Amino acid sequence: MPNKILATDRALRLDNQLCFALYSASHAMSRVYQPHLDALGLTYPQYVTMLVLWEQDGLTVSELGQRLFLDSGTLTPLLKRLESAGYLSRMRDVADERRVLIRLTAAGRKLKAKAAPIPACMFEAAQCTLAELTALTQQVKQLRDRLQR
Repeated sequence: MPNKILATDRALRLDNQLCFALYSASHAMSRVYQPHLDALGLTYPQYVTMLVLWEQDGLTVSELGQRLFLDSGTLTPLLKRLESAGYLSRMRDVADERRVLIRLTAAGRKLKAKAAPIPACMFEAAQCTLAELTALTQQVKQLRDRLQR
């Protein structure tokens, strides 16, 4: 019985929790991102939205939500703020009125050049090799995908 109690005690230690390691790493990453995003006038969710649109402009709200793992209730207010800032436009698809298309404006496309230095700054802050960061990113994505199944 004492071995079982010790195993339970170890299992319930905060430092042994993967979820807490991911949570606290996310907070640390957010703190490093913050000054860069403040300079752009973007929140982190707005930044990742712009990353997707810089990759592929003209997505529907649902396609964008799938890429970002966000539902339309979360995504719509975020898109409205980006639209108000002049970075994108939202319009109904003429072929299917239920679909809303998201397109970058000229200002949204220009913002990409201002955001270009951010990945290098994050790479430097992480103090890892490119191979380490690539492997870690892959492992976290695999974990995410397994947990979603």
